[in-house]
Amino acid sequence: MTGQYPSTRLRRTRASGWSRSLHRETVMTPQDLIWPLFVTAGTDVEQPIGSLPGVSRWSVDGIVERAKEAVGLGIPCIALFPNTESDKRSEDGKEALNPDNLMCRAIRAIKDACGEDIGVLTDVALDPYTSHGQDGLLDGAGYVVNDATVEVLVGQAINQAVAGADIIAPSDMMDGRIGAIRNALERDGHANVQIMSYAAKYASAFYGPFRDAVGSGGLLKGDKKSYQMDPANGDEALREVEMDIAEGADSVMVKPGLAYLDVIWRVKERFGVPVFAYQVSGEYALIEIGAREGVGDRDALLLEKLLAFKRAGCSGILTYHAPLAAKLLGA
Repeated sequence: MTGQYPSTRLRRTRASGWSRSLHRETVMTPQDLIWPLFVTAGTDVEQPIGSLPGVSRWSVDGIVERAKEAVGLGIPCIALFPNTESDKRSEDGKEALNPDNLMCRAIRAIKDACGEDIGVLTDVALDPYTSHGQDGLLDGAGYVVNDATVEVLVGQAINQAVAGADIIAPSDMMDGRIGAIRNALERDGHANVQIMSYAAKYASAFYGPFRDAVGSGGLLKGDKKSYQMDPANGDEALREVEMDIAEGADSVMVKPGLAYLDVIWRVKERFGVPVFAYQVSGEYALIEIGAREGVGDRDALLLEKLLAFKRAGCSGILTYHAPLAAKLLGA
């Protein structure tokens, strides 16, 4: 029960900066951030991504420098996504199983340079490796088959764990893949490798710039609605999360973030597990382009949006704004 005006004036605690800080309910620090990075072939390569202002693809040596930068900024984890060369893409995505692919080379280089000073989260899905841009294997009718895809994803996850990945993050949305990957990690001696499941990943319109970044956008045949979630569904997200927790996920993710704050909140309230959000490429680009066009101050816009994820219940956020946010939060 609250008091009544004038004995209770809620503006009293807002009257000065020190008091607002003292009464702040939600706090964000650089330790709440994960920085997604795009790996490309070559040496001393930086390729700016037109649809993601301020974001580039980096060759492995450049990725190592970004990892060192993250350590210096207090960012505890980076997430890697490969831009696989076109001649290494195939119908079956077999390059995902190559122990010397871009992802594995980057993991090893980061670990050699930074050791345990930073965590490495790796994407598990076949879209960066397939010639058709889908996250799994196709049958004759173009349908993404589930169980055969899971078998390949297990091999991909083990390949990354052997290279030194700390967190395996399956983003494919195949049924049963968390349990299969967890069992394989345990069997092969990787008991301490975490799984962060993209448990509630929606078939969103906000992914376009990301697909440009990993080179799958122009290749994609059809859409991903047969395995990514319908944006209209919230109850289904709770079923997805419940299944992934039961199968061995250490943490779960809701993707995209801002349009699904209600889902983040419901997941946290129902299960009490670590929940992460991905501020996806389209969300990032809207801030950058909006600020450029005078919609608002970029720094204020990005911090307010990141704070919304924390307020909704997130343990952390994947965001391309991570280095800028870390500098602002550390100031």
